[in-house]
Amino acid sequence: MAEQQLGVLKALDVAKTQLYHFTAIVIAGMGFFTDAYDLFCVSLVTKLLGRLYYFNPLSEKPGSLPPHVAAAVNGVALCGTLAGQLFFGWLGDKLGRKKVYGITLIMMIVCSVASGLSFGNKAKGVMTTLCFFRFWLGFGIGGDYPLSATIMSEYANKKTRGAFIAAVFAMQGVGILAGGFVALAVSSIFDKKFPAPTYAVNRALSTPPQADYIWRIIVMFGALPAALTYYWRMKMPETARYTALVAKNIKQATQDMSKVLQVELEMEERAEDIVKDPRLNYGLFSKEFAKRHGLPLLGCTSTWFLLDIAFYSQNLFQKNIFSAIGWIPKAATMNAIHEVFRIGRAQTLIALCSTVPGYWFTVAFIDIMGRFAIQLMGFFMMTVFMFAIAFPYDHWIKPDNRIGFVVMYSLTFFFANFGPNATTFIVPAEIFPARLRSTCHGISAATGKAGAIVGAFGFLYAAQPQDKTKTDAGYPPGIGVKNSLIMLGVINFVGMLFTFLVPEPKGKSLEELSGETEDNPNSKPNNK
Repeated sequence: MAEQQLGVLKALDVAKTQLYHFTAIVIAGMGFFTDAYDLFCVSLVTKLLGRLYYFNPLSEKPGSLPPHVAAAVNGVALCGTLAGQLFFGWLGDKLGRKKVYGITLIMMIVCSVASGLSFGNKAKGVMTTLCFFRFWLGFGIGGDYPLSATIMSEYANKKTRGAFIAAVFAMQGVGILAGGFVALAVSSIFDKKFPAPTYAVNRALSTPPQADYIWRIIVMFGALPAALTYYWRMKMPETARYTALVAKNIKQATQDMSKVLQVELEMEERAEDIVKDPRLNYGLFSKEFAKRHGLPLLGCTSTWFLLDIAFYSQNLFQKNIFSAIGWIPKAATMNAIHEVFRIGRAQTLIALCSTVPGYWFTVAFIDIMGRFAIQLMGFFMMTVFMFAIAFPYDHWIKPDNRIGFVVMYSLTFFFANFGPNATTFIVPAEIFPARLRSTCHGISAATGKAGAIVGAFGFLYAAQPQDKTKTDAGYPPGIGVKNSLIMLGVINFVGMLFTFLVPEPKGKSLEELSGETEDNPNSKPNNK
């Protein structure tokens, strides 16, 4: 079956792990660090934005973002990401991975900086500017998903390919952690320089005007790591699989990989016939694609969609859960800067204890256990822990049981990352043909982001208490945190069922997985 594989691609598949693999992980990983930092840092500053721009001196509680503004600030980047995944995924297959990779990075750098600047100092101007640039920031981030995964899978050898793609994705955890650290550092510095009373003591002075710089610095910091890797991104050669199988320039692919692998590769005689085989040129909307890849694509899209509903609803609204269990005191007992510090500290602790270890467990075990087993186990454990939190929820919110609650909540996150959050990113970069790989990964990722939007917006309203008097300002009563968690548990269980549609790519070459090296039994053999 695999005797049709090109020599240059075979050389990549069996190459020993060497420096260029780690260079590729760092270059692609820093993009992902920025993606995660930019997407999640907004949850650190939404309460501060409410205090700064929606302050009402007559209110017992500090200002908070109105529901429609909170939804826009939290969700607009996700909408941009969804659009970017589809557009850049398609473009990556049309123009090549490398060209598009530079465009996405520039967008991320420019929009990161711009979202920390604003027109005017009134609420409407600031929020409009923030949302506008966060949409385009999301658009650039969206392109990084399919391109980073595809580039890493096409550079990797088949033995450790899963670990390499997982290592790129694991930088997301480091990005979330960095967001927390930056928030802690910036808020500590400002707290020392500009001490302020709590809201209960003096409503007007509890938010010093200098606090306006805090959210801007946190948001803009995301541009720094992206800018540092731009030069290296541009120096990377195009992947051999794109050059040979899509651009059909085998000579160039062989030369590029000879330099990268630092070995002399010869171009075989039959190479042109292999890449120009008409049976391997079916399109995305063809019957042949549906027959070969329809069910796996459904598996990739549905599992990512279901996972992201649960993952983003938890992540974006961590601070609500922390407030509910008393990790973050009542808003009126803090000043604006302390509140940023407390939210940053809580997010950093969760990231350190569960989010980051989960990613690296995936890196360590994915090429031993396989993608399917990790994904199935992750969904199953998430279901178990969600239900274990949800059904005795009234028990967990008592002060004596808070530590137990945090442990259960952390374990849910741990098994999201040592589970479907990593595998849903990895598998679509492995199982589709080279000329559609970036597009199919973009489609899978965009479906995931649709789930994230459902999770982020849906949970914002659903988690509101059923008692009208206890809801956040401007929100209608919801079904409460307990019922929301039960719903998320059910969603995870359905994700477990859809996992059975996803094939296992462990230990196989990309061409073998996508059928680009096999003789099609429905076609007459070519007389070569």
